[in-house]
Amino acid sequence: MLHGLLDNRNLLGLALQLGQGHHPPHTCTYTEHFHMQAESLVKPLMQTVSHQHSRVRVSTIEATGAVIQYGTGKNVDDVLSHLAQRLFDDSPQVRKAVTVVVGDWLLHLRDRYSYFHKLIPLLLSSLSDDIPEISQRAAELWRQTGALWEQENEDDLKDKMDFLLTPPDLYPAGVARPGLGCRELVVRNLSNLLPALARDVVDWVAGTRVKTAQLLYALLLHAEDHCTQHLQLLLSTLYRACNDPESDVVTNCLRSAKLLGTFVSPEVFLKLLLVHLKTPSSSSSSPHTPLMVLAAVLGGCSRELLKPHLQKIADTLVQPDVCQEYQQAVYLDQLLSCVDALLSVCEKDCCSVSLQLLQVLVTVQSLSTEPQLTDKAEQSVVSLCKVQGLATVADLYRQHMDQLLQWLSASQKTWTSYSPQRLQLQVIATQSGPVIGEFLPLLMPLLQNCLDPERDPEMRLHIFTMLSKLLLDATHTLDSQGRFCEHLDVFLLELLLPNLVWKAGRTAAAIRTSALCCLLALLQGGAIPPSQLLAVEERLSPQVLSALEEDSQLSRLLACRSLSTLLKLIGPSLRPDALNNIYPEVLKRLDDSSEEVRGVALRALGLWLASLGKDYNSQLYSQHLVVLFQQLLLHLDDPDSRVQDTVLEVLKTGSGVHPALLKQEVEAVRDKQRTPVYCDQLLQHIHSLRKDTV
Repeated sequence: MLHGLLDNRNLLGLALQLGQGHHPPHTCTYTEHFHMQAESLVKPLMQTVSHQHSRVRVSTIEATGAVIQYGTGKNVDDVLSHLAQRLFDDSPQVRKAVTVVVGDWLLHLRDRYSYFHKLIPLLLSSLSDDIPEISQRAAELWRQTGALWEQENEDDLKDKMDFLLTPPDLYPAGVARPGLGCRELVVRNLSNLLPALARDVVDWVAGTRVKTAQLLYALLLHAEDHCTQHLQLLLSTLYRACNDPESDVVTNCLRSAKLLGTFVSPEVFLKLLLVHLKTPSSSSSSPHTPLMVLAAVLGGCSRELLKPHLQKIADTLVQPDVCQEYQQAVYLDQLLSCVDALLSVCEKDCCSVSLQLLQVLVTVQSLSTEPQLTDKAEQSVVSLCKVQGLATVADLYRQHMDQLLQWLSASQKTWTSYSPQRLQLQVIATQSGPVIGEFLPLLMPLLQNCLDPERDPEMRLHIFTMLSKLLLDATHTLDSQGRFCEHLDVFLLELLLPNLVWKAGRTAAAIRTSALCCLLALLQGGAIPPSQLLAVEERLSPQVLSALEEDSQLSRLLACRSLSTLLKLIGPSLRPDALNNIYPEVLKRLDDSSEEVRGVALRALGLWLASLGKDYNSQLYSQHLVVLFQQLLLHLDDPDSRVQDTVLEVLKTGSGVHPALLKQEVEAVRDKQRTPVYCDQLLQHIHSLRKDTV
C-alpha cells in the first residue's frame, strides 16, 4: 500500500512537510522510502523554483531543503546555482527561505563538511540583506554553524581558543567579531572561495557584482591576518572591481581594502601596492585603481606600523611616473586620497615627508581642471600645515621653497608648454604669496632660462601671464621684501626686452603682447623705483615705442598705457631729447582704428605735456610744440564730441607750456573748423592764464 502512495506527487508533499519541519506518522518508514526516491524530485523542483508566484517559490525551496537533507545528499551541486539565484529574488520571503535552508544544511547535512566551501558563501551573502529579519536570521544560523564546528573540532582549536580572544587593533568599530569557529571555517575554505569570487565580481549582472563585493567584505572580516597569503589575488580582484560603474560595488570593495590595511602588515602589502603604482597591474583597466586601493588600505592601517614606511610611500607618490603621468580628474582625486590617508593616519609623523607630500599636492593643483578638485587639494595643503603646527600655508612654503625651486630647476632645460613643471611653478609662485619674494635669487635664474627667446613660445607666453598677475600685486608677492629692485636689471634687460624684439609671425606677436602686459604690470605694481626706471629708460623706451606700430590692437593699447605710466613715474625727470622722441610716435595713434587706443594715446600726450618742466626750453623746442599743437587742433574738430572734450583738456595742459604759441595756432585754425566753440573755449582758457600771470 505504501508503494502505491509514493508516486512523485506524494513524494513532493512529504518533502514539503519535512522542509517545513512537520513529521507525519510513520516518519521513519516514509523517510526510508523517501531516501530511495528523493533524487527523482530534484529536476521537477528546480523547474518550479522560478515560478511566478512567490509562495510557490518558497514552498519549492523548503521542499528542496528536505529533498537534499533526507535524500542521498549527492544532488547538492544540482540545486546550489538555483538557490543562489533566489538570493536576488524580489520577495523577502523567498530570500529568507533560502537562508533558512542553507543554514539548516550547514548544521544538519550529513556530508556538510564536503560542501562547506559551497554553502558558506550563500549564508554569508544573506548577512548583508536589506531586510533586518533575514540578515539577523542568517547571523544566528552562522553563529550556530561556527559554534557546532568549534565543538566538533575542539581538540584542533584548543590553542587558538586560548590565545585568539582579543580582536586585532583597529578592528572595525561597531562590528561584532565572529566566533572562532566561524573564522576558522572561512580560513580553511578561503582558497576555494576566492577564485570563484574573483570571477563573479566582474559578472555582467550588476546585482551579482554587488552581492559578491559584499561577500568579499564578510570573508575578509572572518579571515583577518590569513588574508596575507591570498594578497596577490585579493589586490587584482579589488583593482578590477574598483572600475565598476556601480557605486555599491566600489564602496564595498574599498571597505574590503581597508580591512587589508587592518589585518596585513604594511611591509607585505606595500611591496605589491607600490610596484603596481609605477607599473599598473594588467588586471586593472584603469591606472587610478591601484591608487584607490592604496588609499583605502592606508586608511585601515595603524600609525605605529605605518610610520617606518612613510618615506618609501611618499617617495613613490612623488615620482613623475606616478604623480605626473596621468591628468584625468579621477586619477588625481585618488592621488589626493592617498595623501589625505597618510595625513589622517600618521598625523605629526608626516613632518618627515612634508616636502614630498607638498610636491604631490602642488602637482594635483597644477594638473587639475576641476575647481572642486583644486579646492580639495588646497584643503589638503591646509591639513599638511596643521599636522606640523604651522600657522599658515605661507609658512609651509617658506619651509620648503628652497627645495621646491631646486626641484623645478633640475628639469627646466626640457620644459615645454605641456610640461607639468611649468604649471607647478605657477602654483608655487601664486600660492606662496609673500614667500616667493624671499627667494628671488633662486627664482630669477629659473625665469631667465624659461623666458629665453629660443625656448618654446607658448611656454613663455604662460610664464609672462603668471608674472603679470604677480607684479600687479608686487608688494605682496615678488617685492614682499623690497628686494625686487636688486634683480630689476636682469628682469628688464634679460627677460622682458629680448622678448619685445620684433619677429615675424603670429606666435612672436603673441609673445610681444604678453611681454608688454608684463611690463605694464611691472610699472603699475610699484615694484620698480623711479630712479631705477630712469636708469633703464634709454633702453626701454625704443622697444615700447616700436610696439605702438604693432598689428595687434591689444599690443598698441598696452604700449600706450605703458608710456603713460612711464611718464607719470619719471616724465619730469626725462631729458628733453628723450621726451621729444616719444610724442611723434604717440601722435600717430590719434589716427588709430581703435577708439580705445586713440583715447589712451590722447591721455598719454596730456601726460607728456605735463612732464615738460623747467629743463624743457619751450623756445628752443618750439618746432616740436608747433607740430604737436597743430595735430591736436586737427582732432579738436573730430566728429566725436568725446574726442573733442579729451583733446581740449590736453591742449589746456599744453597752454601752460607755451601759451603764446598755442594762441597763435588756435587763431590760425579757428575759422577753418566746423564749429569754433572748442577753439573759443581754449582761447578763453589761455586768456585767463595770462590774467593770472599779470
